[in-house]
Amino acid sequence: MSNRISSFAPVISKTSKILILGSVPGVKSLEMQQYYAHPQNQFWRIIFELLGKDFSGDYETRIETIRKNNIALWDVIDTCEREGSLDTKIRNEEHNDITKILNDHPSISVIFCNGQKSFKNLKKILGEESEIPVFVLPSTSPLHTISFDKKLKEWEIIKHFYEET
Repeated sequence: MSNRISSFAPVISKTSKILILGSVPGVKSLEMQQYYAHPQNQFWRIIFELLGKDFSGDYETRIETIRKNNIALWDVIDTCEREGSLDTKIRNEEHNDITKILNDHPSISVIFCNGQKSFKNLKKILGEESEIPVFVLPSTSPLHTISFDKKLKEWEIIKHFYEET
């Protein structure tokens, strides 16, 4: 397999308090060079709903919105081999340096994993016991077929940490 792909740089600031970790960008995201670019991925819709903001399709507005709300965004996997967008097709992954980003940004107080793959890989990096609370949330991918309302309800846990910021 020679389809080696790479994740994007983190979206983070010195005031970030919440870190949301995906696995690795899908085909559409890589093509657009944007986090969660697939039009059926519900990530941005969920985030705007949780923040009580009017939804925007503009990527720069999306990034500015999470930055202003002290939310950081990154992927657990730095590079891997994968055909298509399925996490189950990921092979030979190399991880991002999550420990370094946490050390460099001590304001981060909680991590949310967007799906099981990012959670399982994060556990490989941080071990079973993390000093920072880690929550696994249902994937926002269109391939994870539970309803938007069900995903939103589970993602609402972020509001408990957001309200503390």
